[in-house]
Amino acid sequence: MSKSVNDLWSVRLRLFVTGAVCALLLAACVHTTPHQAPPDPKNAAIANLQLGSAYMNQGELQLAKDKLDKALTQDPNNPEVHSVRAMLFERMGQPAKADAEYRTALRLAPNDPNVINNYAVYLCQNGRTDEGVKHFLLAAKNALYRTPEAAYTNAGVCLRAAKPPRDEEARADFVKALQLRPDFADAAYQLADLEFQHGELPQSRALLDAYLGNFRETPDILLLAVRVARAQNDRVAAQRYARKLQMDFPGSDQVRALAGLDHNPG
Repeated sequence: MSKSVNDLWSVRLRLFVTGAVCALLLAACVHTTPHQAPPDPKNAAIANLQLGSAYMNQGELQLAKDKLDKALTQDPNNPEVHSVRAMLFERMGQPAKADAEYRTALRLAPNDPNVINNYAVYLCQNGRTDEGVKHFLLAAKNALYRTPEAAYTNAGVCLRAAKPPRDEEARADFVKALQLRPDFADAAYQLADLEFQHGELPQSRALLDAYLGNFRETPDILLLAVRVARAQNDRVAAQRYARKLQMDFPGSDQVRALAGLDHNPG
């Protein structure tokens, strides 16, 4: 299974770091006048949501919970509060509470593609593949979702992570993602890696060459191109991809992984 599975899922966290700075500034001004009207509860909830998200990003889980609990009290019908609380409970190892919060968020915002996507990630990470894929596809088909290619790719990643893997279904989702956006690197990498793992070297190589010839390379795609070229015994191409990786992404994990390829060419 590709290491990019967790990388793809990790980007779903909608962290409000910039908003947290604004929230801190607002908090500092709350008591500037003795007769100032109390802040609107919904706005106060957004401020605490932003702070809680920022604390969660920093690993300060108790501080995050305190702020998110306040946000919940201030605006219990805000689906974003419930969605972020669900992520927090995941981090705290409390899956039952996480699931309940996700379901509440979906009840409050059944058509919000971000809420749907976040719950889909949770389902896939907990082995509930069919439910997770269903929700990813709902997000992909939602007219309000700006990146349906990402939802299709995540559905494919979820299927690849299933036990046993459901690679042919995943392949179809990666193809859909690339049909929507041919330069979407995550989908290109996942499809080429799937073909490589199945021994479909010409198909994988053709996809990688087409991508690298038309779009901006990524370190994952370049490293995979090295592996595919070596598997084809094409030393010239492998060296070319390796040099490109070393020059464009020095110090990356993928460059460090090059050293091990001589001993583990697959």
